[in-house]
Amino acid sequence: QVRLVESGGGLVQPGGSLRLSCAVSEKLVDSYLMGWYRQAPGNERELVANIIIGSGITKYADSVKGRFTISTDSVKNTVDLQMNNLQPEDTAVYYCNLKREMNYWGQGTRVTVSS
Repeated sequence: QVRLVESGGGLVQPGGSLRLSCAVSEKLVDSYLMGWYRQAPGNERELVANIIIGSGITKYADSVKGRFTISTDSVKNTVDLQMNNLQPEDTAVYYCNLKREMNYWGQGTRVTVSS
């Protein structure tokens, strides 16, 4: 059973930055699709960004393009999300996801953007 553990959430002011990290219990293998999703209160979970391991191919939600960057660290075995110029509408619980024979999810990390 793959385990995903997110970290890095917190409270930040508008315009600030946070870096989320997802530690994966198994070695990241090329072609795995890993992503970050978020869910705000009353909303459905939505894709923020994903990456195909080993390919460099990424996809971003329109709302975060130019502000967020997804990346992988093969030494630490993590998938990270650098979030810059955060806005109140980015407030949500952020989840790490691995799509393989099934969907694997982490427990989530809360991001609150407020002055």
